[in-house]
Amino acid sequence: MADTARARRRAANGERLDLADAMALYEDNDLLFLADCARRAKERKSGRQVFYTVNRHINLTNICSANCPLCAFQVRVGDARGYVLERDDIAKILMEAQVTKHLSEIHIVSALQPDKPFSYYVEVVRQVKEALPQVDVKAFTPVEIVNFAHMTGKSIREVLTILQEAGLDSLPGGGAEILSDRVRQIICPKKATAAEWIETMKTAHSLGIRTNASIMYGHVETIEERLQHLFTIRDIQDETGGFQAFMLFPFHPAHTELGDTYHLQRTGSWEDMKMMALSRLILDNIDHIKAFWIMLTMPIAQLALGFGADDLDGTIGEEKIIHAAGARTNTGITRTKLEAIIRETGYEPVERDTFYQPVEAIGKEETSCD
Repeated sequence: MADTARARRRAANGERLDLADAMALYEDNDLLFLADCARRAKERKSGRQVFYTVNRHINLTNICSANCPLCAFQVRVGDARGYVLERDDIAKILMEAQVTKHLSEIHIVSALQPDKPFSYYVEVVRQVKEALPQVDVKAFTPVEIVNFAHMTGKSIREVLTILQEAGLDSLPGGGAEILSDRVRQIICPKKATAAEWIETMKTAHSLGIRTNASIMYGHVETIEERLQHLFTIRDIQDETGGFQAFMLFPFHPAHTELGDTYHLQRTGSWEDMKMMALSRLILDNIDHIKAFWIMLTMPIAQLALGFGADDLDGTIGEEKIIHAAGARTNTGITRTKLEAIIRETGYEPVERDTFYQPVEAIGKEETSCD
């Protein structure tokens, strides 16, 4: 039987939790207690500050060889809906990005396009860095890095080194889903294994490449598998210290084979907030927890600031992957709106770069990324 009293005592005192504690707190279902503990844990990390950044997303292609049941974004080769951004297409996006005031980050994630060589992706990084040398290039999930290694016969370390030399600054945390091969065989059988995802992150950290980490929950995983995922992330961070932030992705089942097969519904806000608070409490060695507003919706992301989150991500600009799965959020937001949303919660907005360095506030102008 779960020792709920012990788990509550440890959470209230800010002590390190174990899996039994996490299971007890999950089953206890006392959301207000979790919120109080998580909010205090957040304030021990970042005080009254809540972060955001001015960033731009680029999704290079939706043509994918993995054909994962969880994904609504991908299409097969030959599908009329398929697209690939070529050099001129990217140049147009970068021209828009160049006039965005205080742009800090270009975020690039895509599908596993079977016909584009690794050199295409290297050149994309180089093109972005040449156009925006002051901007951090956050590109390619571990799933994409593993795919590059498979297509070239190179090691993960070699792939990352080549991209780093071209201008890669950091990696996003996507593709982790649930780090259980039982689950991955159902939801993404052709993507990187749990071990490959972990190897990629550890290798990136050893090369000085900072990364994020993530979870996608609310599909076919058990609660224990979901929570064990968080402890796996914590173990990696204990070893490498390379994760900057953790973000939670509730699964959007609309338009997905997985959702149809298992008759899945989107998790509710109660579950989202419980997972947000538990993530803050379990991941005591990761400084920042993101409430990714484009996935959660802005009202829920704002609420998450009371459940341990200290980052709303950014202005985004344009995003296709999550919206393909039914997200109804806007594709961009202004700095002014983000700051107002943060201040309404009683916290102080801080504009940051990719590495959580504050951006100088003097002389800011309104930025629209619609």
